[in-house]
Amino acid sequence: MQDNLLDWLRDAHAMEEQAEKMLTATAERLQNYPALRARIEQHIEETRQQAVRIRGCIDRLGGDTSAVKDMTAKMMAMAQGLSGMFVSDEVVKASLASYAFEHMEIASYKALIAAAETCGDMETRQMCEQSLAEEEAMADWLASRLPATVREFLQRDETPDMTAKH
Repeated sequence: MQDNLLDWLRDAHAMEEQAEKMLTATAERLQNYPALRARIEQHIEETRQQAVRIRGCIDRLGGDTSAVKDMTAKMMAMAQGLSGMFVSDEVVKASLASYAFEHMEIASYKALIAAAETCGDMETRQMCEQSLAEEEAMADWLASRLPATVREFLQRDETPDMTAKH
């Protein structure tokens, strides 16, 4: 059981590394959506802290992060970030991708909480519960803002000399 928990923590660490790269790339390009950019920047800091917490759990359990998993996740995030450059509705696509990614993170933390409880690792459970709450808050915020983001994009797209993409 402990080996599985440690392996899933490594996966979660890679996931947070991917999230940080993906969110940073998105925030850097968002020029015309200040509220979205500000919330993403806030979540980047949360994401960094989540990675630190996970690393602490891994270290406490006597393991180490997986360089291969971390690098693969970062490369996937870079590819996703680059893909935004080639679509005309980047802000909408980024909002959808971020919302979906948040839900993958939510599911991952719920699985980690169950595994930690089963292993009797209450410290890991507590760290994962804190991260879960942050991910749920970000997903809720994105969901509540999606209609307004779409409307703003459409209005900007219809207005001459306005940039809607990002």
